[in-house]
Amino acid sequence: MPGAEPERQRSWNTAMVRPQEQFAYYREAICQAFMNLTPEPARGVGFAADVQSIDVARGAINRVTFPEHIVRRSRTDIAASGQRCFYLNLKLAGRCTIQQDDCEVSLSAGQVGIFDSDRTFVLQHDRGPLLGVVSFRVPADALFSRLPTVLDIAPTRLSDDPFVGALIVETARSLNANALRLAPDDATALLGVLLDLVALSLSRGSRSEAHATASFSDATTLALRRAIHERLREPGLTVATIAATVGISERYVHKLLARAGTSFSELVMGRRLDGIARDLRDPGCAGSDIGRIAFDWGFSDLSHFSRRFKQRFGMRPRDWRAELTTISG
Repeated sequence: MPGAEPERQRSWNTAMVRPQEQFAYYREAICQAFMNLTPEPARGVGFAADVQSIDVARGAINRVTFPEHIVRRSRTDIAASGQRCFYLNLKLAGRCTIQQDDCEVSLSAGQVGIFDSDRTFVLQHDRGPLLGVVSFRVPADALFSRLPTVLDIAPTRLSDDPFVGALIVETARSLNANALRLAPDDATALLGVLLDLVALSLSRGSRSEAHATASFSDATTLALRRAIHERLREPGLTVATIAATVGISERYVHKLLARAGTSFSELVMGRRLDGIARDLRDPGCAGSDIGRIAFDWGFSDLSHFSRRFKQRFGMRPRDWRAELTTISG
């Protein structure tokens, strides 16, 4: 059905219901997206909130915007839930204070924290008229399997880690931004990178240096690929430009890509050709000149482009575009 949401995404918005029913609607939405929770009603009538939940592996990415309020998880809520999980919260706007056991951690915009669903907690959301958070719901065994021993994980602001905190934030942002663009397997793999970094932060003292280096390399490779994607259409894109963008040496760029079984030139060429191939089959680009499309994707030599396109797809660009009519028919 055109315009329908992907099956792995669900959405709720309180604008769909009467003001008197909005908080109850929000409460039901977060219980479905997260698990049993007990939010406390805000003062007055009306509660402007939006909840989006995207399935990833056996967990979910939950995006929520809302006014100031408090959310509790009681012993009754815990008893009614069948699965233990951890929440990795990336705060987008406002402040959230997490109170669990005898610990209290505050998250401001751009910070990431973790807490346990299997113990009672209180979340105080404040400091703004419209607050936002991205919360990664992760089954407990997915995190514990990455730890050398089962740790008692207290609420922790992971973004403070001087070694991998910034990488945790970057990976969480990338996964949130690209969750629906990525194939499910790729989203699962990226979530795995995030969990590796979280596990490294939680148990860095007992982790081997080799494993720490591997996790750092995975996250740096992610940042590298993201930088290439964002600058892919720039003519004359160079390793030096990407290395400077990511903050690593040109030699390390080559090393990371070689470890992934590719090279800078192969990766850039392949992604550009794939982008052009999609545009040539896109009815919305039917009126665009093939040469113009190639230039838009960073090519400056049309004969070189045509030759590489045929090598990759087994036909000339014009023939590839002509197949659109056959496919549509």
